[in-house]
Amino acid sequence: MSLESVRRYFATHAPDIEVIVTEKSSATVPLAAEAHGVEPEQIAKTICLRAGEQAMLVVACGTARLDNRKFKDRFGGKPRMLDAEEVATLTSHPVGGVCPFGLPAPMPIYCDVSLRRFDIVVPAAGATNAAVRLSPERLAALTSAQWVDVCREPVAATA
Repeated sequence: MSLESVRRYFATHAPDIEVIVTEKSSATVPLAAEAHGVEPEQIAKTICLRAGEQAMLVVACGTARLDNRKFKDRFGGKPRMLDAEEVATLTSHPVGGVCPFGLPAPMPIYCDVSLRRFDIVVPAAGATNAAVRLSPERLAALTSAQWVDVCREPVAATA
């Protein structure tokens, strides 16, 4: 089970970080922000992409959008979103719970600089109702992520 792989990951690598499971769904940025009492921008969404043959995870500010030109300049190809089945196969996590923790096999992980403006971000934790709270720097360190600039400036969420 995906949530269990994330719990095992944190038990081993960062036992001080609690996996928070809510009754409410946090499968989308607005739902996650509501469930965890933060602004949508603080949700660290994880996107599973492919550039050419290389699959990767990009973690970005909840309201940020990929910039195709920046992505292509950085990775040499246009970003292609993976479908739900490919995402589950590569990450073991369901869409809405995808995160860079507890993966079945190593894969490249990138954190977009849009996360750096926050002291705390809230990425999913392997289920559509689970998340963790941590600093962007800790997120990058725990996942051996590289920092990249591949998103457009975050847009404020609208009600």
